[in-house]
Amino acid sequence: MDMVSAIGSTIIDQMKSIPYGLGYFGKMIESSAAFVSRGKAARKILIMQLLFTFIEALPITSILAVVLGSSIFLMGYPFLLSLGKSSLIYSLLVTIMSRELGPILIAFVVTARSATAIATEIGGMVTSHEIEAYISVGVDPIDHLGAPRFLGVTGSMFFLTLYFSFCGLLAPAVIIQFIHPVPFAEYFSGLFEEFTIRTIIVSLVKSIFFGMIIATVSTYYGFAVERASTEVPVAGIQAVGKSILFIVLVDAFITVLSYVF
Repeated sequence: MDMVSAIGSTIIDQMKSIPYGLGYFGKMIESSAAFVSRGKAARKILIMQLLFTFIEALPITSILAVVLGSSIFLMGYPFLLSLGKSSLIYSLLVTIMSRELGPILIAFVVTARSATAIATEIGGMVTSHEIEAYISVGVDPIDHLGAPRFLGVTGSMFFLTLYFSFCGLLAPAVIIQFIHPVPFAEYFSGLFEEFTIRTIIVSLVKSIFFGMIIATVSTYYGFAVERASTEVPVAGIQAVGKSILFIVLVDAFITVLSYVF
């Protein structure tokens, strides 16, 4: 009974935090929409966030895309060819790389790299009283610190997803020539036949929502740190765990919605 009570209390506490979390998300949207009027310092934070989340993540994104795209083609093509359905490999490749696995894989990479960094950085600013200093001079920490990170992470997710799809679909055309040669004309013809507007829209919608989730959750737990420095690494762990949870739920929701409509 004690275990059941503890689980019930945890669920109730989590439910109580939902209205506050939604309000915080709304504030992030509002602050981000007004970001164009921010000063140079806030723009510098945005540029640094894009540099860390987007530019520095390009090498690992390239490796993942090339390896995954080539592996899918090299494993799937011989099998489908033996069944006389070799043309299905293009549908499989586009679905996995651009529509389903690509966005969520990039979201996990960004979560691992950026969610912890943002939460611990802001949490450290709380414990060192920097946030209090911003408030004391009339600067809203969410406007100055949260909004540029929100835009930076969301924009990075958008462009990394595009880059992942590009590398993951282009690389197999070169690599397969050394193992299972397929004419370039045939490869790209089959690829473009399966690459629909719906696929592009679903992929980009997922990337935007995933970026918003990562930025909102990581800044939320960063600002939630109170006084003790021991809370900072905990905030980083919570940011990663909750980001992954929400990403998986939203991914399932968008996927189901895309097939229904």
